[in-house]
Amino acid sequence: MQPTCLKRFAEPWGAAMATEVKLPRLGQGMESGTIVKWLKSEGDKVEKGEPLYELDTDKVTQEVEAEASGVLLKIAISEGEVEVGKTIAVIGEQGEEVQVEPQQTDGNGTSAREVDDDAQEAAQRPVRDSGPVQEVRENREVPPTDANGRIKASPLARRIARERGIDLSAVAGTGPDGRVVAEDVERTAASGAPTPVSTAALPLEGVEVQQLSSMRKTIARRLTEAWQAPVFQLGVTVDMGRALELRARLVELHADGVKPTISDLVTKVSAAALMRHRAVNALYKGDAVELYPTANIGIAVAVPNGLLVPVIQSCERKSVAEIAAARAAIVERARAGKLQQSDLDGGTFTISNLGMYGIERFIAVLNPPQAAILAVGSIEDRVVVVDGRPAVRPRMEITLTCDHRAVDGATGAEFLRDLKAFLEEPGLAL
Repeated sequence: MQPTCLKRFAEPWGAAMATEVKLPRLGQGMESGTIVKWLKSEGDKVEKGEPLYELDTDKVTQEVEAEASGVLLKIAISEGEVEVGKTIAVIGEQGEEVQVEPQQTDGNGTSAREVDDDAQEAAQRPVRDSGPVQEVRENREVPPTDANGRIKASPLARRIARERGIDLSAVAGTGPDGRVVAEDVERTAASGAPTPVSTAALPLEGVEVQQLSSMRKTIARRLTEAWQAPVFQLGVTVDMGRALELRARLVELHADGVKPTISDLVTKVSAAALMRHRAVNALYKGDAVELYPTANIGIAVAVPNGLLVPVIQSCERKSVAEIAAARAAIVERARAGKLQQSDLDGGTFTISNLGMYGIERFIAVLNPPQAAILAVGSIEDRVVVVDGRPAVRPRMEITLTCDHRAVDGATGAEFLRDLKAFLEEPGLAL
């Protein structure tokens, strides 16, 4: 189905007007999304709040609900990448007329306005043979990037680049503001210009090529941002004897519900420590540091081909059992691909636990703009000195990574000191 430019006829006074369905901005920094599939067909009845289509963003694939009731009169964009705010469908009354003007598309869900830029550029420049092509390409500027580090290029240019295996960073753009347009990619392909990474000399037999998903692209971008932050790490070893006893009692108490884990207990006592040290419960925003009054703790969850960090809100107000129930619910949604954008927003601190994999210690990468992240290792029996005598005790190593622009060493140390005390004597935090 081809995207269309939608217009409504003038309605009589007092008559209902058709509602344009526009691509919503589901999170801060979201500029576009990819329509995966429609859950309704043209002519179907739609109720407000009913799932209408599936949308893939940088973080999640989620169902988007209809904002109006009526009949799905027209699906303007059936699938593909779409900019925020663009009209993708129309909902109205049965039999209501919707005037449509068909437009060409790039096959990727984007309106022809952007594709027209390519056609206009092609019309303005004469055709050149392969000789001058290289000279013209070398004299052009490197394409600019947006705020998220993404190269500015038309959707058609992106599609052609993907199909021909051309790295857009190696293509100089000649479109508005240096944007890469379709002709630029075609010219680069015709000139045989090398890409930054060449695999021509490598054997291709048995090589599996996996294109980066939206999630992996986001992970790569955010980890690059985190690597640029001036961070430091602090680590301590915790005696987990009392914590294990408490966890066993909680499991007995909540035998019919979700069984609390050590991770749930760590989340609860971390929230208590964060309330004492709000400088750690913070976001670094360039010219300011935002200190938050509630501990909205993100839990790193491994999912197929990626990592998500859903957030448990206001952990300082929840019991361990309530945190366990919330954790079980968001982990299940994450692994089933059912997370909503609201599940991922609002985090002020993150916990990454690899103890279940037998990892004794590790350093977690910062989750910007958060000022700190806690890495939790496995619980291991070790011989230590207790009251002057050797004894076997369950020990766990935790490592705090801090953004030094927001958190000083002494502040991080005080937080970690209290966290250790709460874990060794959980009653102090509960």
